Parts: sequence; structure tokens; C-alpha cells
Amino acid sequence: MVESNDGLLRAEDLCFSYFNGRVVSHVNLALGTGDLVGLIGPNGSGKTTLLKLLSGVLKPALGHVSLEGREVQALERREIARRVAVVPQELHVPFPFTVREMVSMGRTPYVRPLVGLTAEDRQVVLDVMGATGIGDLAGRDFATLSGGEQQRVIIAMALAQEPRFLLLDEPTVHLDLNHQVEILELIRRLNREKGVAVLAALHDLNLAALYFDRLVLLNRGAIVATGTPTQVLTAARILEVFSASVLVEAHPVTRAPQVTVVPLSQQAARSRDSGPRI
Repeated sequence: MVESNDGLLRAEDLCFSYFNGRVVSHVNLALGTGDLVGLIGPNGSGKTTLLKLLSGVLKPALGHVSLEGREVQALERREIARRVAVVPQELHVPFPFTVREMVSMGRTPYVRPLVGLTAEDRQVVLDVMGATGIGDLAGRDFATLSGGEQQRVIIAMALAQEPRFLLLDEPTVHLDLNHQVEILELIRRLNREKGVAVLAALHDLNLAALYFDRLVLLNRGAIVATGTPTQVLTAARILEVFSASVLVEAHPVTRAPQVTVVPLSQQAARSRDSGPRI
């Protein structure tokens, strides 16, 4: 469990099933102020489903999710959206909205009917565009932006909700390496400066180890390990969960664990070389 003492978003004994079987199985997890947590695991391990359960989009079959001591399923969507923001894997925008219009949509939980955006709302929009480095894109059509720019806009839209908890589903998917690094640097900076608790599902183990304080490893819907990157990312555990033979070594600069895959063609030779010598 990710330990925290205040402002918790908590899952207790959480289970969920689709028609083809259980996807989340007896998960216990807590996210609190200042937490920066990476959610890792193989494809189909339940990462996206867990994020949907935590945000109240899905209703658990067993167990429950609480937000600051209140059952999520008992809260109105507007109440949840003022505390929990979600950045999805992909966001399809069918109309030609500008960046400013996109970010302004994040204020929806606060807008009163027939009133529209207030001066305070507009200031929040300006602030989060500045914080995410997209102020100079305000008048651009969202659809014309690069993948990295679009992802910054989506994160800015989530931050416009002024959330205490930020849930991200593969925030670097489909991005080039430089944009992946930019997005993860941004997420970590916002966590450090704003105190927003972050839980991000990721598929890149090395980036997860570099940018997140703690990791939660899912396999077949259950948490199999949680702790610092060094505690979670061991060669034996990666072989067990991902069925991949790897080397785990310290990053030459940060000393975070870094995973190198051993090619199948080299595994037999490596096994022989590591055997007893006479």
C-alpha cells in the first residue's frame, strides 16, 4: 500500500469483473498529498480499469473507493471532478476548439448554469496554461498541435479542475522520447510545486523508475509489489510478471534501477556462462 496520512483517495479490497473474468482483484491502495506513484504491469493487468474505479467511472463489484473519507459512488460527478482529475490515454476532439477553449473546459465542475466563466475561472485557465508552458498556444487549434503539445493541453485542462489527485493513463503513449521526458518532467514538477498527488499508469519501466518515488506493480489484476523503484524492479520479479529475462543495473547518473532486456538468442549462453565453473 502507498502510505499517506491526509487527504486520501483510498481503495480497499477492490474487485471488478468484466464479462470475460476478473480484472481487478482485492486491491488495497491509498494516495495522499504529495504522493508521486507509478502504476506498472503487463498489458491487460488492470491498470486502466483501476484508474476508472478510483475516479468513480466504474463501480466496484466488491470493496469500495473512498475520497477524503466519503464513498466515491455516493458523490456527484461534479464533486469528484473538483478533487480528482483524469488524463486519458487518448482524447478525441470532434470540433475545432482552440487551446484556451480546451483548457477552459476543465472549469466545468465550477461553472454555474447560465453564468459561464467568471474572472476567477479565467485566471485559473491562464495560470495553468502558464504552468504547463502552453500560454503561447492559446489561440491555436488543438488538432494542429504536435503530440507533446496536445498532451500538455490535456494536462492543463485537468489542472484547471484544481484537483488534489491527478490520475494519468499512459501519459507518454505514442510520444517521441524527448516529449516523453518533457511530460514526465512536467508531471513531477507539478507534483513538487503544487502538492498534487499523482498516480500514473505507465508501460516503460525505465521511465517509471526515473521519475516516480514509488511504484505499484499489477499482475492479473492484483498488486504483487509496491515500494521504491529499487524494491520493485528486480530481475526475478520482472521475469515472473513479464516473462522477460532482464538485467537490472543502476542508472549511471541517478542510480535509479534501469532494465535491459536480454535477447532470447543470448539467454541460453548467459545461463551457461553463469553456471558453475571448474
